[in-house]
Amino acid sequence: MQFTLIHQDTSTKARWGKISTSHNVFQTPVFIPVGTQGSVKAVSSEELEEIGIKIILSNAYHLYLRPGYRTIQKLGGLHKFINWKGSILTDSGGYQIFSISPLQKVSAEGVKFKSHIDGSEHFLTPEEVLEVQLVLGSDIIMVLDECSPYPVDYHQAKASLERTLKWAKRTKSVWSEKEKGLFGIVQGSTFKDLRKRGAEQLVEMGFDGYALGGLSVGEPLSLRGEIIEWTNAYLPSSQPRYLMGVGTPMELLENISLGIDIFDCALPTHIARNGTVFTWEGKINLRNAGYKEDSSPLDSKCECYTCKNYSRAYIRHLLRAGEILGMRLATYHNLYFLNQLMEKARGAIKENKFEDFKREFIKKYERR
Repeated sequence: MQFTLIHQDTSTKARWGKISTSHNVFQTPVFIPVGTQGSVKAVSSEELEEIGIKIILSNAYHLYLRPGYRTIQKLGGLHKFINWKGSILTDSGGYQIFSISPLQKVSAEGVKFKSHIDGSEHFLTPEEVLEVQLVLGSDIIMVLDECSPYPVDYHQAKASLERTLKWAKRTKSVWSEKEKGLFGIVQGSTFKDLRKRGAEQLVEMGFDGYALGGLSVGEPLSLRGEIIEWTNAYLPSSQPRYLMGVGTPMELLENISLGIDIFDCALPTHIARNGTVFTWEGKINLRNAGYKEDSSPLDSKCECYTCKNYSRAYIRHLLRAGEILGMRLATYHNLYFLNQLMEKARGAIKENKFEDFKREFIKKYERR
């Protein structure tokens, strides 16, 4: 994996770059759709490619439990298993282990936990989490980390950071891949000294990219922005910066202006399945009665398959009737919208007009 910084906006910290993997090349800033279990909910791999998506995210924890990473290996690796030609980033599963696995217990060696599926017991070390992702065939691999909740006291956040750093060092010590990318994850909750320490020690270890973990877990937006800006100051400009778990249009633009290159979030597809879609003039909830006889497309400025062929009234009907097609059409649109938003953002950065672009977008988006 290789990251190239092409240009930085002159009025903000927004960056335009590109990432090359063994599967393809894609430009940043980029939004990555979440396909936790090897599937972006409600859309196929072919539809993602049609939309213009170049990279998706899958989760090592979920695929380790079901169908099993060795099963995927026998079937030719994750790319072949899900028929995906683009790049794949796999999350280590640390967040899922600590948030949804019952009876998990962390130690210096690794994490002992029970499967949320069948209650079976498992123990994973940082080295084993790396092996799972290598066997899957991931292009970008995340180290095992311990994510602190919010709010959290200083001592707990410090202990989680120290464990994350030790695990990162162990992972890096057995890393020998040349074609794949290994990302370290900066923890430390909202404590600036911990964030600084986490960033500096990970940079000293020398990763291919750096993720900002432990955010988007309930902290105020203003505090999140402050921590992101603070942490980025200790990360090298020569490597990509990845903010985990952010996916609303306005938050994406705000964080691009702070120097973030990569985003992922399940929210855009989740809200689509429940009837909420993005438009260039704000989000709308198709379940509202006002759209019952609305023959217009979801967004008159959108060129996606959904907007070219179906009305708000029809998609509303499908959603209220519980028809899968309604979820599929809404999901397709939201992913297309965010892909277009990222493309326009990159164009604005190239022309040193990102601040103007962000301001105009937010002005129109907030009208609703």
